[in-house]
Amino acid sequence: MDILTYLKKEILYLDGGMGTLLQAQGLKRGELPERWNVTHGDVITSIHKNYYDAGSNVVSTNTFGANLLKYDLNELEEIIKCAVSNARRAREESVSVAPKWIALDVGPTGKMLAPYGDLSFEKAVEIFKKTVEIGVKNGVDLVLIETMNDAYETKAALLATKEVTDLPVFVSNAYSENGVLMTGASPKGMVALLEGMGADAIGVNCSFGPSMLAPICREYLKYASIPVLLKPNAGLPKVENGATVYDVSPEQFAEECKKLLEEGVRVVGGCCGTTPSYVKALTSSTKNIIPGEILPKSDTLISSYSKCVEIGKKPILIGERINPTGKKLFREALKNGDVNYAINEGVKQEEKGVHVLDVNVGVPGIDEVSMLKDVVESIQAVVSLPLQIDTSNPKAMEEALRIYNGKALVNSVSGKEESMKEVFPLVKKYGGVVIALTLDENGIPAKAEERVEIAKKIIARADKYGIVSKDIIVDPLALTIGADKEASMETLKAVEMLSQMGIKTSLGVSNVSFGLPSRDLINATFFTLALERGLSAGIINPLSNEMMKAYYTFNALKGMDDNFKDYIGFAEEVSRLDKATTQNSVSDGTISLREAIVKGLRESALMEVDKLLKDRLPLEIINEEIIPALDEVGVAYEKGKVYLPGLLMSADVSKSAFEKIKATMPKGGTSRGNFVLATVKGDVHDIGKNIVKLLLENYGFNVIDLGKDVSPEKIVQAVKESNAPICGLSALMTTTVPSMEETIKLLRKEASRCKIVVGGAVLTKEYAEKIGADRYCKDAMETVRYAEEIVR
Repeated sequence: MDILTYLKKEILYLDGGMGTLLQAQGLKRGELPERWNVTHGDVITSIHKNYYDAGSNVVSTNTFGANLLKYDLNELEEIIKCAVSNARRAREESVSVAPKWIALDVGPTGKMLAPYGDLSFEKAVEIFKKTVEIGVKNGVDLVLIETMNDAYETKAALLATKEVTDLPVFVSNAYSENGVLMTGASPKGMVALLEGMGADAIGVNCSFGPSMLAPICREYLKYASIPVLLKPNAGLPKVENGATVYDVSPEQFAEECKKLLEEGVRVVGGCCGTTPSYVKALTSSTKNIIPGEILPKSDTLISSYSKCVEIGKKPILIGERINPTGKKLFREALKNGDVNYAINEGVKQEEKGVHVLDVNVGVPGIDEVSMLKDVVESIQAVVSLPLQIDTSNPKAMEEALRIYNGKALVNSVSGKEESMKEVFPLVKKYGGVVIALTLDENGIPAKAEERVEIAKKIIARADKYGIVSKDIIVDPLALTIGADKEASMETLKAVEMLSQMGIKTSLGVSNVSFGLPSRDLINATFFTLALERGLSAGIINPLSNEMMKAYYTFNALKGMDDNFKDYIGFAEEVSRLDKATTQNSVSDGTISLREAIVKGLRESALMEVDKLLKDRLPLEIINEEIIPALDEVGVAYEKGKVYLPGLLMSADVSKSAFEKIKATMPKGGTSRGNFVLATVKGDVHDIGKNIVKLLLENYGFNVIDLGKDVSPEKIVQAVKESNAPICGLSALMTTTVPSMEETIKLLRKEASRCKIVVGGAVLTKEYAEKIGADRYCKDAMETVRYAEEIVR
């Protein structure tokens, strides 16, 4: 029986942790565990066998960190070959009679993807592809992508896997305490992305124990139409008698997982700190659970890196202004290869409250394929909203969908055979919700009933490509009443018919008024009439006061605005703008340096620096513009209003501004003090450390970055030579925390004046105190705050 057939009826048991077991067997600090597949194959085989014997249906190869960033190709091939062989031997030797499979374990690269890091999306895809290719060649049964804490890297790994093999692929993410990924994606957003791209099971692993992961798991169960996976840690780590232990026993672990299995989780195992005894307790206590049917969900979801928008519950707004039609300045910008116009329009529309941004760069004479990709990359780096990829060019559509960070809205497909053949395979491969236009080879039908028939045809054809109806939104096409006075009524009738059939709808609202004066008046009324007939999404101009009045008042009157929060906010903004107009203080469209940094707009920031340097002192600009801007973003980040990508973009922009200002100042006049930073001996992960470095530098600290896998002696030497008042140590792996403790002891002995701050996924406040640190900081912003305390 294949694993997916088995999964339809049964609970699938995964294995548990590997790192702590290897450490107990003698894995040294700094030694890469994947190499043990070659040098200690019997140990790896024994661990796999113990998991099979404990009841695991699936063991994961010891390849979590096996990629081309750590190993050259020849060694990588040998490691993965031996890893699969070890697992196969364990399966043959196991006494368990349960069905058994081997998963290729694929972990994160340890680097952040551009624009927040130095690893490009396509390079990440290539790295993951090579690992998967070797694993598939050596005979694994499925691929398990796990412990991913960034939606973009998760997409890269899944895309690489799907392009290499049609084997089943399970995808699991690691969440922060606030219930989102490091870069901001929610469980709901990850369901949208991963289910849309064709993952076979999705869920959560690592992070915390089962009880703390339960709310995240329930979000998956609420929205996923495919099996949900749970692979928690054995609780949180702590130190007892000099050894790292976890605070959840096998029995507690099993009992807490059992509750979630009874709620619908279908794939279960353990992560850090778990052992065969945990799996044995789990399988024994849950063997009598009869799994329920996995039911398809009807939620229509699109997402960005940090926001998930549900279409159908409440009307949504799609901003239309990133479209060159009728916009001379934008057309010129596109011809000149300038994407700043699009970025600024995106920021303005986000501020006005739209839920999605339409992105169209269709101008004759430009390379639309390249330009659409560039614009999408640029906008998604700054704006957090989901995007609607708007193009009739299938090559441009594919390039944009490929690098899009989320599940996009795709505009559009029509009832023409050629259109469906070109668009549906792209939507199926990359995931997306597609806008279906009710036109075919015969054009746009005059009557609503005929448009509905085309919609039915498109939905039926999509089903043959494996695209479910919830991922199709029908646009029955608004035509100008200037050419046909009956046009609007037929469109409204079609919206109503489709809505009554349970089909979600959208309209390009402003099309109704082409050729007429005072278009906003007609657009707003037509929009209201369409909303009353069930319109799900309107492509509108959010800078039109009339359109936004229509939207907010409609929602308030229809009971779709809890406590009238949105309406009141809109009314207050209108009042503010009216007062500004009366007082002749309307903005000229430029923004301050502080605003540019907060919004992540590099070009605007650099232009403002040039202006400010003519009249103000460099240190004054730094202290009164840059630092307050960073503080504003930092506070928003700490309150969960801004996620890591937004924080990093602001930091990057401020760094560019700071460097420009610094060039006008005497050398050595800007530092607030030295800060030594390192990932401890044996640990090769540096994402967290690099983020800390970027923020500290932006706050004026001179960061002495020693890199990763740094010995205690080298760290102490750097602290003494620089006379640094503070040192930051990072560790992401349980097995390297002893190195952190050793480093702290040496610093206390030889550089006792230096304050020590620590961080990393495996640490807690209590753990940090036990190993002698002065402060545990959960993220980069908290580290900056502590550094500011020290240097006052």
